[in-house]
Amino acid sequence: MVSGLNISKNVCVIGAGPSGLVAARELRKEGHRVVVLEQRHDVGGQWLYEPNVESEDPLGKNKFLQVHSSIYASLRLISPREIMGFSDFPFLVKKGRDTRRFPGHRELWLYLKDFCDHFRLREMIRFNTRVEYVGMLDDEGFGKDLKWVVKSREVNNAELVEEIFDAVVVATGHYSHPRLPAIKGMNSWKRKQMHSHVYRVPEPFRNEVVVVVGNSLSGQDISMELVEVAKEVHLSSKSLDITEGLSKVINKHDNLHLRPQIESIEEDGRIIFADGSWIVADTILYCTGYTYTFPFLDTKGIVVVDDDRVGPLFEHTFPPSLAPSLSFVGIPRKLIGFPFFESQAKWIAQLLSGKRTLPSWDDMMQSIKEFYQSRDAAGVPKHNTHDIADFEYCDRYGDYVGFPHLEEWRKQLCISALGNSYANLESYRDSWEDHELLQEALQSSYFTQLGAQDFTM
Repeated sequence: MVSGLNISKNVCVIGAGPSGLVAARELRKEGHRVVVLEQRHDVGGQWLYEPNVESEDPLGKNKFLQVHSSIYASLRLISPREIMGFSDFPFLVKKGRDTRRFPGHRELWLYLKDFCDHFRLREMIRFNTRVEYVGMLDDEGFGKDLKWVVKSREVNNAELVEEIFDAVVVATGHYSHPRLPAIKGMNSWKRKQMHSHVYRVPEPFRNEVVVVVGNSLSGQDISMELVEVAKEVHLSSKSLDITEGLSKVINKHDNLHLRPQIESIEEDGRIIFADGSWIVADTILYCTGYTYTFPFLDTKGIVVVDDDRVGPLFEHTFPPSLAPSLSFVGIPRKLIGFPFFESQAKWIAQLLSGKRTLPSWDDMMQSIKEFYQSRDAAGVPKHNTHDIADFEYCDRYGDYVGFPHLEEWRKQLCISALGNSYANLESYRDSWEDHELLQEALQSSYFTQLGAQDFTM
């Protein structure tokens, strides 16, 4: 719903990763006064690579982790660069940098730095600042007049700074806090266990027998890297029904083995699998995903994380009782992230300025209830609540704020890359058959009207 108001508010954005940066830009465009609090020394969030993880808890069980990024040294994007840019800032090839269609992680970080510099966002960001507490100023002041207390602390500074804001946007990402399985014997095993959150390079695993738990993209990527140095790599998966691409990789390497789920972990070093087979391992590496956590956020129980379901959230963004003064950007997974984050940011900014209004509390809660019921009926586990995998949903979301639907070429390039990865796991980033789609993309208004005619491959 659209209204004619134009209100300026003091807004705190937590995090200067992709979602936080685009949120800051859209909020300022709407005339809001914005402060971004970022715990690291630069922008990028997850994409700000941190090679030094020696001091980190290997299983990531600490409430406040010292290392935010979970990126390993060799990581390359799983999506082509053409689909990833914000609506008015394409992810272009730049001379002297990584020019591949599926570049390494540093290239995306440089893109975010370019975005930040182009829109002069640094002036809003306080770096090396950890948010310790976010809570309501008046527990009874729900609604549009609700204000928020934000307590933060600079790195290596004992002084706690307390500030009051009209609104808070949480943009802290969800690829930092490990999600771990519950396996019999896991807590008493004396050998090395770690989560992929702190995996960086394969060399420490040379000549080891390694069990990689989780057949996700990261599990596959890391297994293919470890197989070159480890004595044996055993990839443990819930399902032995694997893609053609992974099958090719396993058949190619004599020291890479597919295993079922782990039944138990024994103190003598044995890993027993669900089919009764076992091996003696040196290391268990959990590539089991990440969990949502907001250790600084105090909503008096209004917003909770229940088995990775953050809620209740209307359209994965607004807690009905606290909206629009509290919002989340970047919760959904399995979508083309940057354009979606941008549509979220525009909606939040326009709601805070009064240009748009949300449905009633009752209507938002009913929508959430129906969404949960639809997920349950489809057999979707609760911890996958925010896995979207639906272009139509992204388009419907954009309709709330007049954000353009995803271009058809963007959708098709995404589907093409995904299908190619299933068939050619080792080579899909450097060999593809979507040349016609690529040319359609480069000739689209997204590139030509934005002065990107020099985009080259």
